[in-house]
Amino acid sequence: MPPPQRGAERVTVPIKRLGHEKYPLPAYQTPLAAGLDLHAAIDGPLTIAPSARVLVPTGIAVALPPGFEGQVRPRSGLAWSRGLTVLNAPGTVDADYRGEIKVLLVNLSTDEAIIEPGERIAQMVVARHARAELVQVDELDDTSRGAGGYGSTGT
Repeated sequence: MPPPQRGAERVTVPIKRLGHEKYPLPAYQTPLAAGLDLHAAIDGPLTIAPSARVLVPTGIAVALPPGFEGQVRPRSGLAWSRGLTVLNAPGTVDADYRGEIKVLLVNLSTDEAIIEPGERIAQMVVARHARAELVQVDELDDTSRGAGGYGSTGT
């Protein structure tokens, strides 16, 4: 694994293999990468029909510390070359979840896509998050944008 980027916050994340020891653990592919690549923990090739979605196991579970989440995101190379993306991107792995991380892939191309055992299928970014305390008010402060929605700031 490349050395971590300077200035990046470090956090220890316990990880458990759930079988499939032959596949690598998630890893950063470059020294400045933000995401750990997740691998398909499958026994044989998996065919994804056009417009179909599949839940792909990764063979791992993690124990993220409180205040952190795992954001499961698409790999740009798979999206570009084969039209595969993470359907609920980013998927969230909560700090209290201890089950297997699975990736919901969708094939947006017009061709079948094949996932090979051990293939890198997504990436997970470990990120700090805040827990909001909602306070009901009668009015919100005004801004120059106001309530302008989709397209209100230009095309």
